[in-house]
Amino acid sequence: MSTSVPPGYQYGDSALPLSPVTVDDLEKLKASVLFTEADEAALRQAWSVLKDQVESILDVWYGFVGSHEHLVAYFSTPEGQPIGAYLDAVRPRFGKWIEDTCTRPYDTTWLTYQDEIALRHTPAKKNQTDHVESVPNVAMRYLVAFIYPITATVRPFLTAGGHSEDEVEAMHQAWFKAVTLQVALWTRPYVSHGW
Repeated sequence: MSTSVPPGYQYGDSALPLSPVTVDDLEKLKASVLFTEADEAALRQAWSVLKDQVESILDVWYGFVGSHEHLVAYFSTPEGQPIGAYLDAVRPRFGKWIEDTCTRPYDTTWLTYQDEIALRHTPAKKNQTDHVESVPNVAMRYLVAFIYPITATVRPFLTAGGHSEDEVEAMHQAWFKAVTLQVALWTRPYVSHGW
């Protein structure tokens, strides 16, 4: 994986508005998915295994999206023609997301970038980062549904580090919780009027 900062990657950018989700809200959400300090440690361990496999993981995920017309539509023109440059531009940020999921502290800076990621799936910011003309939003149901493939497909990669089955399971469960936590945050801009 490249160590350069991908275009459009704005983690820690002070120009981004703070997330309306507070650290206290985050702590409650973490408790709701049973996310603990042990999970944070397991994610750091997971990164030591995954960091050299990011491109292979992305190949699996892109293959999954590309094999489903209703998913690749979100990287296509409104007429349904896939936009290769868009898929290419998102890929390195998706790789950074794997790293961030495993290594970043879950704090105000992290919350702010989660909100930015969320907005980039909605009409508020979709297509702006990469200056493309694609469909205006990603349906929230697919963000939620994507929790499973993003979780299930990472497990074989976690086994490559030579860790015990218990350690692999701890890393996988931590990943599952972290993905669920983030998708829960990404649903915020889809919900209005304090629902």
